[in-house]
Amino acid sequence: MRSRSLARYLLWLLLTAPGAVLLWRYSSGSVFYGEVIHLSGQGAVWLLIMAMAVSPLRLLFASAPWTPTLLRCRRYLGVASFAYAALHTGIYLARKQSGERILAEGLEPGLLTGWIALTIFLPLALSSNDWSVRLLRRWWKRLHRAVYLAAALVFAHWYLTAFDPADGLYHLAFLTALEALRLVLARSRRRQASQAL
Repeated sequence: MRSRSLARYLLWLLLTAPGAVLLWRYSSGSVFYGEVIHLSGQGAVWLLIMAMAVSPLRLLFASAPWTPTLLRCRRYLGVASFAYAALHTGIYLARKQSGERILAEGLEPGLLTGWIALTIFLPLALSSNDWSVRLLRRWWKRLHRAVYLAAALVFAHWYLTAFDPADGLYHLAFLTALEALRLVLARSRRRQASQAL
């Protein structure tokens, strides 16, 4: 039990350290606004992809002894992804400062997709705990399926706001391949289960 708690603390340290370093470097002036916006957003996307990769990896390596650990880590990855997205948003808001300007820019498609994605991610992050799973029961899983819509909006935000959207498209292609693999493996498992009956 103690080793599991220690592993959890180490994982949180590993997930938060890059963000803390990035924020410190930005506050000290060693990285500029554009860099910190890009890196915080990219970090959020990487963690989102890692969280969403858990299901296909579990299906692909169903008998591997490390898959239960991977499943336990998924919520941490999802919450950390939201934290980096919140950092990304917070830096943007601190830079703009003007409510009028934030509202005007927020209605543009590039930023509107980001705001909607963040709004969807908020209840997912807040409910990523055992208490919420027990409270919501079957509705918990239905709620968390909204991650697919949020992910699509994240990539739309990246594509519409980036100077060079190619990097975002590479990440989207990778995530699409992972999700296609998940669907194929899940269908194969259901077919095997029905044949066994």
